[in-house]
Amino acid sequence: MALRLSPHMTVMQNAAQRAAKRLLRDFAEVEQLQVSVKGPGDFVSQADLRAEAMLREDLNKARPGYAFLLEESGAEGSENWAWRWVIDPLDGTTNFLHGMPHWAISIGLERRLPDGTSEIAAGLVYAPAADEMFWAEKGGGAFLNERRLRVSARRNLNEAVFATGIPFAAVSPTNRLAFARTLGGLMPQVAGIRRFGAAALDLAWVAAGRFDGYWELGLKPWDMNAGLLIVREAGGYATDPNGGEPRDTGNVVAANPHMHPMLTTAVQDGMQTSRAPG
Repeated sequence: MALRLSPHMTVMQNAAQRAAKRLLRDFAEVEQLQVSVKGPGDFVSQADLRAEAMLREDLNKARPGYAFLLEESGAEGSENWAWRWVIDPLDGTTNFLHGMPHWAISIGLERRLPDGTSEIAAGLVYAPAADEMFWAEKGGGAFLNERRLRVSARRNLNEAVFATGIPFAAVSPTNRLAFARTLGGLMPQVAGIRRFGAAALDLAWVAAGRFDGYWELGLKPWDMNAGLLIVREAGGYATDPNGGEPRDTGNVVAANPHMHPMLTTAVQDGMQTSRAPG
């Protein structure tokens, strides 16, 4: 029996699936262009922009008046929004560029609360190449396609596989050092650490129990909003390293309830060491 989707989630999934068809066509051409002298950088930029435009068009048509926060185009709509879409049309662009089928569309829906703060009301992370739709609504649980998700139950670090994002040149020196310190502290204790290159999917895979935890510093809202809710609705914890809201700091530690305190401590230690006077 098919799950009955809410109106919001129906709109989100329909928009993601339509944009995915365009991205899959572009992805096939990117693979063919890998040997070209000119290179596909501009092409990939156009793939991002086309997908974003399609998502904006479909979501705005279904819910006129909702604001947007878009990776490529920035903020759109009223500053006093009651509802806002937070969109990454192509998370994992470098994977996409290199013909690796590990990339996703991420759509989060934020709702303004009476006190002026906001909460994530719904989230979707769709991996078109695998046809895996991770989704959740606040209070309704998390799902992969039509299957209910739960985070892993592992309790011991020596059994754990964690995910992270390895910093690159644009990342601040402080965050690069914090990452190195955290990685160095964790590596001898865990079964493995993975870097797959798509933050939204890393979070979704924590929700699915494929990863026992995930950490990264310096993320943007469109990288994580949908994934944070999916982890939480799957029974996991998703905070910043100080226990606060990742949307406020851009720093994320997400894990099952057993692993979250241990992973948080490791990330805190890495961050403190990176700021210690040399």
